[in-house]
Amino acid sequence: MKRKTMTLVLAGILGASLLAAGCGSSSSASEDKKDSASTSAAATEAADASSDASAAESTVASASGEEAASTASADLSGTVGTDGSTSMEKVISYLSESFMEEYPKVEVTYNPTGSSSGIQAVTEGSTDLGLASRDLKDEEKDGLTQTTIAIDGIAIIVNPNNKVKDISLDQIKQIYTGQITNWKDVGGDDAEIVCIGREAGSGTRDGFESITDTKDQCKLSQELTSTGDVIQTVANNPNAIGYASMADLNDTVQKLTVDGVECTEDTILDGTYKIQRNFNVITNDSKKLSAPAQAFYDYITSDAAADLIEKAGAVPVSKKK
Repeated sequence: MKRKTMTLVLAGILGASLLAAGCGSSSSASEDKKDSASTSAAATEAADASSDASAAESTVASASGEEAASTASADLSGTVGTDGSTSMEKVISYLSESFMEEYPKVEVTYNPTGSSSGIQAVTEGSTDLGLASRDLKDEEKDGLTQTTIAIDGIAIIVNPNNKVKDISLDQIKQIYTGQITNWKDVGGDDAEIVCIGREAGSGTRDGFESITDTKDQCKLSQELTSTGDVIQTVANNPNAIGYASMADLNDTVQKLTVDGVECTEDTILDGTYKIQRNFNVITNDSKKLSAPAQAFYDYITSDAAADLIEKAGAVPVSKKK
């Protein structure tokens, strides 16, 4: 009996010991899990902190870049002079207004004197940038650089009441050289044709006469000094015909198709509309541009200016690339 009792006591002691050991292992494992979870949480917090720091650095860097650009805009000041083509008035207006918004201390001026006068002005150094709606002639190229920023169609325009809607390139030549003098000969009313053109030295006139093969042959009823004057005169005369920059057209006149092709951006780009010319910026090789003038030149010759040129009614030269 005593042995049985002793055996039970020993068994109880052994069971208690094993139970204690088991409880100790469970507690240790739980603590290990807690330690592991704590370590994982700490690592996550560290990673999040690192990510937040990187984002903060990125934001600061971006803000610094914007601040630097803003400071550059604020620091640039002065005047930029442009002189030349009246056909480029709308294009240069859009570009200069946008530029002056970005550089509020810079003023861009425009003197609408005509292409030849603009080329002469930049040659003499009396303006920063010349504007020419024609290419430089061989005798003008020495010391000057031409940069084309846009392509413009020279539209053939008539009064909205004119019955004629289409005309051939050859008929245009015959009208402007005096071989055709009545609208009935090209499908219109029995009325004398009134030819409106531009003054000598005009880039539009040079482009028109070169393409229609009428140089020094035109018999004009009126010779006007700006694109706007040509449009207004044709709008007020039911028998008039004229030529004007596509960029400057409005609904007071109607443009004729030439050999069945309308003067549009697409037909200018694909070359099917034949009466077209370049809008050029002319610089003097021997005269370094001022900081404001250089900034404006860079702005208007960049691809970023394309949308503004298009809004002004011309075709950005970048679209030809």
